[in-house]
Amino acid sequence: MDIRIGIVNSPRELNFESSQTAAEIEKIVADALASDAKFIKLADDKGKLYIVPTASFGYLEVGSEESRRVGFVA
Repeated sequence: MDIRIGIVNSPRELNFESSQTAAEIEKIVADALASDAKFIKLADDKGKLYIVPTASFGYLEVGSEESRRVGFVA
């Protein structure tokens, strides 16, 4: 799952791949925003942990669950 997180007042965004499903990511973010949590924690495929303060959270884009195809298609 490809994840992109936009940060307020920052020209760059966080971009990483996670083994979590779209539903799991949506629940984590929705619960954090609904409960006025101070930050959102998400992990990538390699074990890195991303902690984003909810005050600077701009947007979340969750990509498709399909694996990318490599090579030429005839």
